Amino acid sequence: MNNLTSYVVQTYQMLGQLPLWELQRVADAIWEAYQRDATIFVCGNGGSAATASHFACDLSKWTINPQARRVRAIALTDNVPLITAWSNDQEYADVFVEQLQALYRDGDIIIAISGSGNSANVVRAIEWGNRVGAVTIGITGRDGGRLYRIAKIGLHVKNNFMPLIEDIHSIVCHALAVNLGRQIEASLQPVMLQAKAVGGQQ
Repeated sequence: MNNLTSYVVQTYQMLGQLPLWELQRVADAIWEAYQRDATIFVCGNGGSAATASHFACDLSKWTINPQARRVRAIALTDNVPLITAWSNDQEYADVFVEQLQALYRDGDIIIAISGSGNSANVVRAIEWGNRVGAVTIGITGRDGGRLYRIAKIGLHVKNNFMPLIEDIHSIVCHALAVNLGRQIEASLQPVMLQAKAVGGQQ
């Protein structure tokens, strides 16, 4: 088995080991956030920063339905001037929590993505979220780290190889965005059927 085939096989095996009950808990929290018109904040570092940005994009755009209210989703990784300002003037560990203090509203949810689960800035964001009563979600790898232990809802990819962890995280985020879009569409069916019935009586 060559290296390329081995990597693909390992990715397939990791997907088979994904804790689906944890994934469902995350999906439920996101759906509930949408129902109460809450904002979904996402953050991460490095490859996880890219995943966070991609996830917020998909939550915002993939889920659009002309009949429904749009999803509020913000990646705290996207404002580079603000991130560098906080890093320069204060410390990098505060780049997410300082943004949250300006943007967070009661009922919002905070999703932190970290392969190690120990990055100080995502841990601080979740700790702050817990203090203010936010729904906090940690998507992690390796042994889960502190992030998995303190987040109210956790999704743990049990692997130590960062590229594999990040691949599974990306698939998870795509699955969550697609699922939310379909939930929004399904929620509209009774309304559309009722509208057709009323129209048929006129």
